Amino acid sequence: MPIINRVADLLPDIVAWRRDLHAHPELMYDVHRTAALVAEKLREFGCDEVVSGIGRTGVVAVINGRQPADGQAVRCIGLRADMDALPIKEATGLPYASKTPGVMHACGHDGHTAMLLGAARYLAETRNFAGRAVLIFQPAEEGGGGAAAMIADGLVERFAIDQMYGMHNGPGMPLGTFSLRPGAIMASTDSIDLRIEGVGGHAARPHNSIDPVLAGAKLVIALQSIVSRSVDPLESAVLSMCEFHAGSARNVIPHTAELKGTVRTLSPQIRDLMEQRVREVVAGVAQLTGTSIELSYERGYPVVVNHDAQTAHAAAVAAEIVGEGRVMDMPPLMSAEDFAYMLEARPGALIFIGNGNSAGLHHPAYDFNDDAIVFGTSYWIRLVETTLAA
Repeated sequence: MPIINRVADLLPDIVAWRRDLHAHPELMYDVHRTAALVAEKLREFGCDEVVSGIGRTGVVAVINGRQPADGQAVRCIGLRADMDALPIKEATGLPYASKTPGVMHACGHDGHTAMLLGAARYLAETRNFAGRAVLIFQPAEEGGGGAAAMIADGLVERFAIDQMYGMHNGPGMPLGTFSLRPGAIMASTDSIDLRIEGVGGHAARPHNSIDPVLAGAKLVIALQSIVSRSVDPLESAVLSMCEFHAGSARNVIPHTAELKGTVRTLSPQIRDLMEQRVREVVAGVAQLTGTSIELSYERGYPVVVNHDAQTAHAAAVAAEIVGEGRVMDMPPLMSAEDFAYMLEARPGALIFIGNGNSAGLHHPAYDFNDDAIVFGTSYWIRLVETTLAA
């Protein structure tokens, strides 16, 4: 079954919603305009229940299909889209570019939200399924853990969700394609914050100081050597130190230095190993240099793990829309996604949809490709209709 004809008819409306969202991006949990627009549209479509304020600013809609056959339990599928933007200054020059200085939809969440709104409109019109579809519009994916907040607010239990599905766009993937894999598909993300305290002094008399800059340089080299020398080459891990702040004059050895970095892994065992080795390296450098080093190691999003049966099902549905040869296996990504929390709560799968030859995610010139909308919206619809077939 190719693109659903009704979705093609709805395309101008979905594109208009998407571009409106793009022009009015909001950060983290402060997605008040976005959430209000989403709730308004869902009520207009005739959804059976629309609830705001789940996970602070999340919106959930329920669409009831036909009653299942006698004796069968009511099944419920959850579909999730993220709503928040990023603190990036847009450089697209588009007519619908961000009107909010320093904030833009640089990850395509405007497209994700618009596609799920399009599916909601169709499903509320047709109700060609037996069970219940729960449409989840989530805040704060970009570092705020909005998925965890919605789950803590009772999302899964309140709406009796059996399975969870998510979708993300993929720049560089051809239009009209999907990709996914069973098992680990996106990495966990942990943060390293280091404050090094030495003894400041004159640059011409380093022997009277304890140099935190030198200690920081040793830390960068030692920490970024952990993966190559402590992790099995057949496993996956990334450690990148990305901030180094110290000093304010060329002839003054500063008293302190601060470093920040990120750790990405694809398994709990390697995640534990990385934290252990970071702590050991930091302690060793402190002893070597005579500095005092304060380490804050915080665990963030867990690994996104697609469940086998649901991944196979999602791939089959995607193949209905674009054809067998256009649904591809993919390697895991070392970027992170808080949909991981939803897949820990219920079985399901995350799938990627082609965004064509666009700028990359989190780039100032990125824009969601409106030509992908018909494929993504059709996928959501057929996923519900197929999963909840009578």
